[in-house]
Amino acid sequence: MDVKRIYSSDTNVSKYVFDFDTSVAEAVLYKYPTYEERTVICCSTQSGCPVGCRFCGAGDTFVRSLTADEIVSQVEHLFADRGIDTAAVKRCQIMFMSMGEPLLNIKHLTAAIHELYKRFPRFALLISTSAPDIDYQRVRDFSVEVPTVGLQFSVHESTDEARDRLIPFKRKLNLEQIADEGEKWHAATGRQPFFNYCAHEGNVSEADALSLYSLFNPHVWQATISVVCERDESVAAANARQRELAQGFMQRLMGYGYSTRCFDPAGQDDIGGGCGQLWFVQDWMRKNPELAHPSIGRGKPVIHAPRII
Repeated sequence: MDVKRIYSSDTNVSKYVFDFDTSVAEAVLYKYPTYEERTVICCSTQSGCPVGCRFCGAGDTFVRSLTADEIVSQVEHLFADRGIDTAAVKRCQIMFMSMGEPLLNIKHLTAAIHELYKRFPRFALLISTSAPDIDYQRVRDFSVEVPTVGLQFSVHESTDEARDRLIPFKRKLNLEQIADEGEKWHAATGRQPFFNYCAHEGNVSEADALSLYSLFNPHVWQATISVVCERDESVAAANARQRELAQGFMQRLMGYGYSTRCFDPAGQDDIGGGCGQLWFVQDWMRKNPELAHPSIGRGKPVIHAPRII
């Protein structure tokens, strides 16, 4: 395994590219403002992604699902590379959201979660999913077994029609089904799930907020508002207008009683730090066309399609 660290102009963030010879993955490490105060890691669960979200460069192609050991090794490497004393870290969140659809690799995700909980029992483990149509009882089961697991659904839009354009993967839950699964997860765990909403010019109206409120009970759900992450490195993601849109819509949702936060990851514009950018993965895929196959979400067959086991 070859690992490269990529520096950002923002010293609070670093990107890591893992070359597993026949596949590639990325992880991102954040500190807020020090690793001891708060550390956040975004790690990959697949190489490429079969879902094919339109904004995501990594979603054009899919190579394979990562093993539990490969998922855990990303976290361990980031801690070791920066010399982080995990016992001294007050708050840490390990997020399965950098690349890949975690719930399409549920067998290895489950094993990785149990191993990470054993090693770091104080650290939060957040699954961010585009809501593939799977048996969510399995998710509830390991979420009950591991009390630090959180669940976030990438909703991104306020209607199914708009969401289908953004996430063309056919085997996914609709918004009403997501709301139902979140209610069941909340009932089973006693914890609140999150919905992640990608704010842009076309979906931040009062009608959009009301549509979300009609689906997602604020007594059950918390809301994460994200700025747009672009696949094209020539497009600035973290510009003032996008931050303004995200902050403004967050205020709207607060008016409906939601506990909200705005996720605006550092490093988006110089190292592709945001989910869906992954510029170094895109470069690896272009150089290894014999290994990288078109994703299902692009309307073409995937040779190495993931099996849900």
